[in-house]
Amino acid sequence: MIPSSVKLVFAGPVGAGKTTAIRSLSDMAPVSTEMPLSAGGRGEKTTTTVALDFSPVLLEDGTPLHIYGLPGQEHFSHMRPIVLKGALGAIVVLPADHPELASMCEDWIRSIRAIAPDCALVLGITHTDMTPDFRLDQVREAVRRCGPPIPAFTFDARDRQQTLQLVRALLVMIA
Repeated sequence: MIPSSVKLVFAGPVGAGKTTAIRSLSDMAPVSTEMPLSAGGRGEKTTTTVALDFSPVLLEDGTPLHIYGLPGQEHFSHMRPIVLKGALGAIVVLPADHPELASMCEDWIRSIRAIAPDCALVLGITHTDMTPDFRLDQVREAVRRCGPPIPAFTFDARDRQQTLQLVRALLVMIA
């Protein structure tokens, strides 16, 4: 049974699409701690989350969600235990176009499991449209090296319905 209110967290590296995914789910502008990238922009990305993102979301079935986004930069890793406290689930968002996707996948899974071992996890892989040679089996192999299986999906963080599919998958695991 899903509790009356559910805390979910989006986690992953800088530029994966966490803030974009939260914005796609939200009916109002999320609370955001976006700041300009100190080393200048990377393509279209000119800002990064430095503390957290937050938005309340009401699903079409009436389930209220409290959705948080973790900062992706390692020097903000101290925020992870704070934001993950009380979360029932996390969606790990990873960019398919990163050259070290498999090791990044393992690092994020292990990091979250070390902080919140009972937190349900789902993987969402973005930027597959920019990575013609992307293969989901490489991600699944990385997941297998980290313990219990985790569902993995490709999605466009800008698309509300695709992002909702990840949330629904996570809620099924929690229920």
